[in-house]
Order: sequence, then structure tokens, then C-alpha cells
Amino acid sequence: MGELSEEKLKDLEVKANKIRQLIIEMLVEAGSGHSAGPLGMADIFTAFYFHILNHDPKNPDMPDRDRLILSNGHIVPVRYATMALAGYFPIEELKTLRKINSRLQGHPHAASLPGLETTSGPLGEGLSQAIGIALAAKLDGKKFQVYCITSDGEHQEGNTWEAIMFAGKYKVNIINVIDRNNIQIDGNTENIMPLEPLKEKYEAFNWHVVEVDGNDIKAFIEAVEEAKKIIDKPVFILTNTVPGKGVSFMENDYTWHGKPPTKEEAEKAMTELKQLATSG
Repeated sequence: MGELSEEKLKDLEVKANKIRQLIIEMLVEAGSGHSAGPLGMADIFTAFYFHILNHDPKNPDMPDRDRLILSNGHIVPVRYATMALAGYFPIEELKTLRKINSRLQGHPHAASLPGLETTSGPLGEGLSQAIGIALAAKLDGKKFQVYCITSDGEHQEGNTWEAIMFAGKYKVNIINVIDRNNIQIDGNTENIMPLEPLKEKYEAFNWHVVEVDGNDIKAFIEAVEEAKKIIDKPVFILTNTVPGKGVSFMENDYTWHGKPPTKEEAEKAMTELKQLATSG
């Protein structure tokens, strides 16, 4: 993973802001897609692709690469933007999001774009897929790390809890990172189908739990460092994030879960993000 110097941290923060700008540009061009989740997860994806993961954009199928499984596929604009900035494909291609014959579909399609580990869309499946990959790695004697990103809303899916129980029983070497932004398409998660006490539920199923501010890059990297030291049980990183992070009129507003900005809203959002970039 390497040392996180102050200079490197500043660079990561700059990249996260750039990724947020790219997300806005993609969504307004597409005219559809999800805004709040991708913006909220920009810090975590920046940390993964530019500091944590063992990966190579020039060799996306590198056998010993770390695996990053995105279960909540609807936030994939943040993954596309991060991958483009990391060098997996040209940044200009981001403008093809959700267009016919584009490699950048509204939900990730692994067969279309090198660097995607799985195809995802239906919620609740990703953690089971990640566990399967981790178990296969163990059988093959591989040492790569398997990470899974899940949403809080999909923890209302029964299949997710089957996977949580399974991993706890068999002490699967996996790190599950939740985007705990407290919103879903119809409102607040705790009003629709309460998840709390989420930390205690995971612990009851024999997971090690680390809770962290998901919009604090340094804190998140430290949480992953702690997680990688746990070898006798799976690890759950409970990352509290702000949906719509960086855009004032989107932050913590569930109505931005599944819609893109208009041209005028995008201009306002870009102004705010550019101001944050210069003030930071």
C-alpha cells in the first residue's frame, strides 16, 4: 500500500475533487443516472485506485491483482471516472455513459470493459460473488485481497445476510466496505426498512467491524490498513458517507439518489466543486 505522506494525501484529495467533476459532466451528458451515491463515494474510490489496490491499468487482467467487487452497480459512474483518471481508458470516453454501444453502461458490464471484475445491477448479489472469489483464491493459494463495495439499501435484501452469515461461519478473508449514506430511492433507509444496529448485527455474525468517516481519505486508508491485519474473520468497514458530497444542493437529499443534474444544475455543481478545489 505504501506510505501516505501529506503530499500524497493532498494529491488524493485533488483527484477526488476531479472525479466529482467528471461525474457531473458524465451525468449531464447522459441525461440519466445516479448522482448522490457516486459523489459520496469519490473519496473511497480515489483511495482504492490511487493508493490501496494492487492493480495495473496497462495490465487489467494481472493474475495477482486485488479484486474490487462493486455490488451496488448503480454508483458505477464513480468507478468509471476513477478508472479513466487512473489510465484504464481515455477520459473522453466518459461522455459515452449510458449511450448505445458504449462500454460504459448504466450498470457495469464486465465483458465490455477491462478492469471490471463482475457485472452488477440487481442488488444483493455482490457480496456472495466476492466471497466466492475469495474462497477460490484460498483454494488456489493466491494472496490477492478481495474487497466488496455494498450499499446500505441492499442490506434490505435477504441474499446479503445469507452471505454475511456464510462468511462469518467460514472466516472468509474478505473486506466489505459499505456506503452508509442513509438514503435510497424512496427516502431514508431508517424510515423505509431500518438497518440499525448495523455494527452490532455484523459483529453477531462473527465479523470484525471498523467504523470510519468515508469522506476522510486518510481515515479510510487507515481503516483498510487495520482490516488487512485481521486474518481470523471477515472485516466490515462501516463507512459513513455524505450522499451528493461536494455539491451543496445534493448533499443528504435522497431525491438525488437516482437522477442526473440538468445543464443549469450541473453548471452550479461544477462551480462549487471548482471553488472547493481552489480553496482546499
